[in-house]
Amino acid sequence: MTTLHERSLVIDGLNFHGDGDPGVLRQAGVTAVNMTVSHFEADFEEAMDGLARWLAILAKPDSGWRLVRRAADIEACHEDGDTGLIMGWQNLRPIGDRLERLVMLHELGLRVAQLTYNRRSLLGDGCLEPEDRGLTALGREVVAMMNSLGMAIDLSHVGQKTSVEAATASTRPVFATHANARSVTPALRNKSDDAIRAIADSGGVIGISIYGPMCWDGDSRRPPSLDDFMRHLDHVVALAGVDHVGIGTDLPAVADSNAVNHITAFTLENYPAAIRAYAEAFSNRIEDRYLVDCRSHGELRRITDRLLGSGWDEADIARLLGGNFLRAFRANWG
Repeated sequence: MTTLHERSLVIDGLNFHGDGDPGVLRQAGVTAVNMTVSHFEADFEEAMDGLARWLAILAKPDSGWRLVRRAADIEACHEDGDTGLIMGWQNLRPIGDRLERLVMLHELGLRVAQLTYNRRSLLGDGCLEPEDRGLTALGREVVAMMNSLGMAIDLSHVGQKTSVEAATASTRPVFATHANARSVTPALRNKSDDAIRAIADSGGVIGISIYGPMCWDGDSRRPPSLDDFMRHLDHVVALAGVDHVGIGTDLPAVADSNAVNHITAFTLENYPAAIRAYAEAFSNRIEDRYLVDCRSHGELRRITDRLLGSGWDEADIARLLGGNFLRAFRANWG
């Protein structure tokens, strides 16, 4: 008899890197994933190389992936066992001020893009900018263009004011694909209650994350666990409703964790305000950046089991696992 998790359509709101093999995701029962297909701070050429790499992977007849261009592609993966690749960027830095590049990127298959990554850009402030100035005039043009194209707007690393203004300006649902609640854990990467409400009011989804720094209570003697994840989930559900939550692990989809050592080193060096205290308490190894009792795709089933044990309705669990992301993606992509 299959379990609820095994028969559910599961969407991971974000993986920050993948080795090209869907095996880890398939074994974990993940139907589709928003995969970051270029480096967070890539320039135009490097970002296009990232897209080219993944398009070449998809072109292999036995890749095991299906490129997701519309919501129906995710549903098809749930039926036939392919793994859905939602190509995403965590920074629109590569477009500069050239909005026509968004048209090309959409044609190539990019379906999710984050306005900024931590820092200030031409579009607005990231979450590590203390001034929190909000969305720029160009940022508003980009929001309108993405709405017109059907490219989903991600606000995970975006500043609080920028997030609220982008969510309010958007005519389609927006997302925080991998972010938790700042009022529960005051991490700079987490979202204010105002931002959470604005995302929900747009019809969007907040992907509650198992990423340790966003769940940690600051006690160096106690690494974060599923108890902390549940505190964030309960808070966001109380604030925004069960129709506006998902799971965004911020994991890498790799068979060998050593493949992302350069990325963990990069984030510690470049964004110390977001990670240094946590890394000093628990190390900067990729394995230690997640909940002690849920640190891999294969352990996501523990969330489902925890919710069932807490009395969650099965239909609500299905919404959390993938149904809410699917609905809001469909409203963007058709």
